[in-house]
Amino acid sequence: MTHRRTFIRQSSLIAGGLWLSPALLQAQQSIAPSDQIRVALIGANNMGFGILRHHLALPEVSCVAICDVDQNVLDKRLKEVEDATGKRPERYTDFRKLLERKDLDAVIIGTPDHWHCLITLAACEAGKDVYVEKPMANTIGECELMVKAESRYQRIIQVGQQQRAGQAFIESRDLVKSGYLGKIRKINIWSNFNYGLGNEFKPATPVPDGVDYDFWLGPAPKRDFNPNRFHGSWRHFWDYGGGLMSDWGVHLLDMAIWVEENPAAPSTVMTYAKNVNKENRDRDTFDTMNVLFPKKDFLINYDMNGGLQSGPYNKPYGIAYVGELGTLVVNRGGYEIYPEWDGTANAPKCEVKKLEGTKESHNLHVANFVECIKTRNQPNCPPEAGRLAALHAHIPNIAARIGAESLTWDDEKRQFIGNGAANAMIWPEYREPWKLPKV
Repeated sequence: MTHRRTFIRQSSLIAGGLWLSPALLQAQQSIAPSDQIRVALIGANNMGFGILRHHLALPEVSCVAICDVDQNVLDKRLKEVEDATGKRPERYTDFRKLLERKDLDAVIIGTPDHWHCLITLAACEAGKDVYVEKPMANTIGECELMVKAESRYQRIIQVGQQQRAGQAFIESRDLVKSGYLGKIRKINIWSNFNYGLGNEFKPATPVPDGVDYDFWLGPAPKRDFNPNRFHGSWRHFWDYGGGLMSDWGVHLLDMAIWVEENPAAPSTVMTYAKNVNKENRDRDTFDTMNVLFPKKDFLINYDMNGGLQSGPYNKPYGIAYVGELGTLVVNRGGYEIYPEWDGTANAPKCEVKKLEGTKESHNLHVANFVECIKTRNQPNCPPEAGRLAALHAHIPNIAARIGAESLTWDDEKRQFIGNGAANAMIWPEYREPWKLPKV
């Protein structure tokens, strides 16, 4: 398996954000057809299209198709790809038709969370590799199905937890696991973002022209159209997402799990959750949560505040690995170590280390996925890693929804201990005619 740092070196040569450079287009033309990787995008509005752009910044990748149930978004993205590459992808409004293509190697899934499992399994069954956005799925049970699908169909599945490809997080993990900070006592995580409040209430409106809203809902319950439950803000409703907890929490909690000696599902999870700001806000999910995960190696403490933008160390979000010799604080912009003071030696217990100016790592994560399509090696974030991260987000959300201060999860049996209400939320109920996939 190629080391992650190899991808960082390789990808430093890639214009990951350029759309697109003449040199890159010339390089793409020199790739033999047998060496090309043909991808399609399913769900093209926001993050999905951003991930496609990173794919197209790799010379061996071409986009042969785009699928979306909103024809306005679809037409816009088709034109943007054609303008950038000189080739117009084929147009689809039904992902099932797209997956019938024989000239397709992989799909990018950028849909709302409630579609992730169903489309991933259909793509694996059709022999396609998959890049699926995080969280891996909208329920615990669907995550389990996706792990099984990887094994059964022998596909490459990369979950979009791109921090695993980021220099700041890789170096932080190496420092923690090397013992540089001494024994880790706990990991403090915080995420404070205004959008966690959800939108102000809006009246229901007719379905916009060009939108197949029934298909957009898919397996989710039938509801009247409301713009608050559609593009961008759908994540604040349990039917489609898990709020700030599963949107940002899954990223940051993944970085805590990543430094465990043997990454594992949470066992006992203690949760406080509340909607503190109730003024004219349309949402199911919570704006304020504190969660404790007592793990074998250390305690994880997660603090979430929708509607706030400041946090510890003057950072709106971050992770603090608290060790006996010092604390390492990291986010996507870099890291810094704050040493503990040794009064006897009159010196810091470890040396200060600092990394500044690092950037988003979506392009590196995508490069890793494409490399794994070619080598069939395990990607940065395979389904089991995505499942573990999702569990750490879904269990607190389930606890908050049923009013439980504490839940105990038995990962071997894949169920909660002694709580029928929580167990009833492990699996979703799909709306007809959609059916929960089987593996």
